[in-house]
Parts: sequence; structure tokens; C-alpha cells
Amino acid sequence: MPKIKAEKKSRVHETIAKQGILFNKDFGQHILKNPLISRTMIEKAALRPTDVVLEIGPGTGNMTVLLLEKVKKVVACEIDPRLVAELQKRVLGTQYQPKLQIMIGDALKTDLPFFDCCVANVPYQISSPLVFKLLLHRPFFRCAVLMFQLEFAQRLVAQPGDELYCRLSINTQLLSRVDMLMKVGKNNFRPPPKVESCVVRLEPRNPPPPINFTEWDGLTRICFVRKNKTLGSLFKQTTVLTALEKNYRVHCSKNNIPMDSDLDMKMKIEGILSNSNAALKRARTMDIDDFMQLLCAFNKEGIHFS
Repeated sequence: MPKIKAEKKSRVHETIAKQGILFNKDFGQHILKNPLISRTMIEKAALRPTDVVLEIGPGTGNMTVLLLEKVKKVVACEIDPRLVAELQKRVLGTQYQPKLQIMIGDALKTDLPFFDCCVANVPYQISSPLVFKLLLHRPFFRCAVLMFQLEFAQRLVAQPGDELYCRLSINTQLLSRVDMLMKVGKNNFRPPPKVESCVVRLEPRNPPPPINFTEWDGLTRICFVRKNKTLGSLFKQTTVLTALEKNYRVHCSKNNIPMDSDLDMKMKIEGILSNSNAALKRARTMDIDDFMQLLCAFNKEGIHFS
């Protein structure tokens, strides 16, 4: 008879296994089990005893308990009711219970409360939308120290000309100062993810740049759809010209601006790019100032991206 292989047991922490909790990979549940890394993240956040701290995805509460030792209040946002129950059980009857507020639900769909700092081991599949939800949150917070997938962290800090430079890079750097703090190996998590990780510190720019971020995002979305192509070729695309012409007509109508009956949007765009010396530029080499000048040039001629 052929030899039957023994079924491979999943590497689940004994205590959690006894409680019947299996981590859900659909929620990106990779629990940070190394307390040294958790303590380093908290140290890098420079927390104060009067701070309110937001934690996204507290899991079983390893970092939550360390945060509760340091601050006035922790607001923990968790989507999994099983882990909410585990977290509640962990602080029940302790001095930390009144300092912990648990919000049950999806952090992306939840109205976040006031907080001074955010410290979290972020579920990797929500990294990008969460970054911008935090950076556009008002009132401003002081800083966020977050765990991300290594490549995502490298994209956040990439500079013009770098291979990983993208729309995520320039949009994040427009709204914040961002630094990579330390790389974290797979074995520091339970269960281990398939990728390496990295801790990043975000510090929102306060006051923010004096531009409409929706417009800015619309412009960079067009420019980075093919970051190696020239802007001249990108803005010749029919879908782009149609959308910009529609926006232009709405702008003229709202502001009682007379519009040429023989409007040629393609020529108008080419003229703006030519006068801005931007027709031959490529998004992969352009910095924040380049995009700001281009957005101002478009807006000056009534061309809008929102």
C-alpha cells in the first residue's frame, strides 16, 4: 500500500488554538507576535500620556495592551467579532478596560474619531485606501507608525526616476512626510505572511498644500496610467479628451464664461502642454513641483480634473 502522508498542521499559537480561533487570511490576519517590534513601533510614535491612539486591526491585542500602558485612551477598530471578543476578554477587570474603546467594523467604511497618533499592523490588502483615509482625516493627527508590505513601503518613499515611483508615491509625499523605519521578517508574524514587511512613519503636512486634492488626484491618475509615456501622447487619448471637454463645458456653464462654438479640445490641451514645456515630459521623472505647475496651467485655462 502507498504510504499516506500525515496531514500538515497549521502553525497556530497554542493558546489561540485552544480558544478555537483560526486566523482569517481574507481579513489579512497576520498577528505580530514579536513584542520587541511592537515596543519599537510604539517608541517611534513618541506617544504622550495624554494621547488618544487609533489602532487598526488590533487582532488578539498584543500591541493594544502595550499601547494602553502608555496613553490615555486606545480606539481599536476591528472587523472580526471573534477577535473583538478576545480583546474584550483580555482587558476585562483590569485597569486598562476603561481606557479601551472598540469599534466593530471595516476601518475603510467607518467614520474615524479624533486621535493623536495611529499605531497599527495594517491588513495589507487595505494599505493604499487606508493611507489616504488617514491623510485626509480631519482634524489632523500628529503621526502614524504603520506596518506594511515591504514593496508597498518602498513605493511610498520612491523618488522621481526610481523603478517603483508611482502615483501612490507622489500623492503620499504631497500630503505627508514619510520615512521607512525598519524591515520586519516573515517569522515575526503568526501565521507568517508570504512577503517581507516594513514599518513606516507618516507625518501629515499641516497645513496641507493649498491645492484641491481631488483635482490633483485626477491629473496624476492620467499621467501615471503609463508613466513611461510622454504627457503629449497621454493627453491625446480620446477618453481623456472627452472627459476634459465635458469638465470644461461644465466649468464655463457654471461661471458664465462664453465658449467658442468651434472648440478643439485637442489643440487646447496641446497648447497648454507646449506652453508649460511639459509635452515631452514623462510622469516617472516629474516631481511634486512639476505636477503643481502643470495643474495650475490647466486650471488657468479652465481645464479641471474633477
